[in-house]
Amino acid sequence: MTEPTLDFWFEFASTYSYPAAMRIEKLAQAQGVRLNWRPFLLGPIFKAQGWDNSPFNIYPLKGRYMWRDLARVCRDLGLPFVQPSKFPQAGLLAARVALVGLEEGWGAEFIRAVYQAQFAESRLISDPAEIQAILVALKRDARAVFERAQSDAIKNRLRENTEDAQRLGIFGAPSLVTADGELFWGNDRIEAALAWAKAAV
Repeated sequence: MTEPTLDFWFEFASTYSYPAAMRIEKLAQAQGVRLNWRPFLLGPIFKAQGWDNSPFNIYPLKGRYMWRDLARVCRDLGLPFVQPSKFPQAGLLAARVALVGLEEGWGAEFIRAVYQAQFAESRLISDPAEIQAILVALKRDARAVFERAQSDAIKNRLRENTEDAQRLGIFGAPSLVTADGELFWGNDRIEAALAWAKAAV
C-alpha cells in the first residue's frame, strides 16, 4: 500500500504558517501521513498579483483582524504569541538554511525555532545573527550551515520551490498539497488536507 503524503508549503513571513508549522508534524504522524516540508517565497507570487507588500499591510482592516485572530488561534493552541515589531520580515536566509536542515535531518526543528523566534519572541529573523543563534541553540555548526545555504544548489532549490508553488496555483501560505494535486490553504485546513491525503492513496 502506498504511503499517503502531504506537501506543506510555508513562508517564514507568513503569520498563519506559525501555528501550522508548530502543530502539523504531530498531526501527520498520528494520521500516518508522510510530511514534506516545502519552504518557498511569497514575494514573487505577490508581485505576480500586483502586490508589493503583504495584503495584511495593503488592507489595514484585514491586517488588524489578522493580528487579533492569530492571537486567538495561538491562545487556543497554547502557543506563545507576540506581534513582531516588524512585519513582514525577510525570510530568504532562513528559508535557505531550512533547506540545508531538511537535507541533513534537523530542518523541522529549525523551522519551528525560527517561527517561535519571530512570533513568540519578536526577534528579527532577517538578521543573520539571529539565525546563527538559533543554529547554535540547536547545536549546529553555523559557519558550515551558512556556507551551504549560500551555495548555488540551495539557492536554485529555493527558486525551484517558489516556481513549483506558482505552477501549483499556490497564492498564500500555509498551503498544503496532496499527492493527487488537491490544494488546501490555511492553518485551519490541515485536518481536511490530511484526510484527503489518506483517501487519495
